[in-house]
Amino acid sequence: MRVLVLCMIWLAGMASAQGQRSGDFDYYVLALSWTPTWCALEGDARAAPQCEPRQGYGFTLHGLWPQYEEGWPSFCPTTARPPSRAMTAGMVDIMGSSGLAWHQWRKHGTCSGLSAGAYFDLSRRAYQRVQQPAILRQIDRVVRLSAAMVEEAFLEENPDLTHPMLTVTCREGRVQEVRICLTRALEPRDCAPDVARDCRLRDALFAPMR
Repeated sequence: MRVLVLCMIWLAGMASAQGQRSGDFDYYVLALSWTPTWCALEGDARAAPQCEPRQGYGFTLHGLWPQYEEGWPSFCPTTARPPSRAMTAGMVDIMGSSGLAWHQWRKHGTCSGLSAGAYFDLSRRAYQRVQQPAILRQIDRVVRLSAAMVEEAFLEENPDLTHPMLTVTCREGRVQEVRICLTRALEPRDCAPDVARDCRLRDALFAPMR
C-alpha cells in the first residue's frame, strides 16, 4: 500500500512538472473554423445561436494558439485576470459565442503571456489580417470539393501566404478548418511538421453559410 501511495505522489509530481510557463512558445496558429461544418456536427444539436438561419457566419475564429516547434502548451498557470463577460461578449462577432471565447482564453490565451484583453485584441488583429475567399462565402448549396481547393482559394486571396504556411483540416468527411501559422508578430511563417497535416479528401462536403 505504501508503495502505491509513493507511486501516486511521484506521478502527481511528474504531472505538475509538465506545466508550461506562460509566454514561453515559438509561434501562433490562427485557426479559422467553417461554421456550417461545426453546426452540422455539433452546433445544431446544441441549438447554438450562431447556427440559426441568416446569422451569416462563415469562417469564424476558433482560436489563436501558441505553439512550440513541436507540440503546444495549454492551460498555463498565469497571474493574468480572467476576461470579463464584456470581453468575451465582445468576441461574438468573429467567434460565434462568448463561451468559445472564454474557453480559448483558458486553454490557449493563458499561455500567451498576455492579459485577457491584449490576447483578444491580438486574436482579432490576426483574424482581420486574413482575407477570406469570397468564392467560398458565395456557395449557395452543399457541394463536394477537394480540401486542396479551399487551400488554393486562401492562397489566391492572400499573396503573402504559401502552401507551407497553412493547412486545411477535415472532420467526418467535411471541410472543418483552415489553420495559418504566424510569428509572434503575426507575420506568416511555415508551419512546423506536427501542424502541417493537410486533409487529403478530394470530395469533402462543404455546406453554404446560413
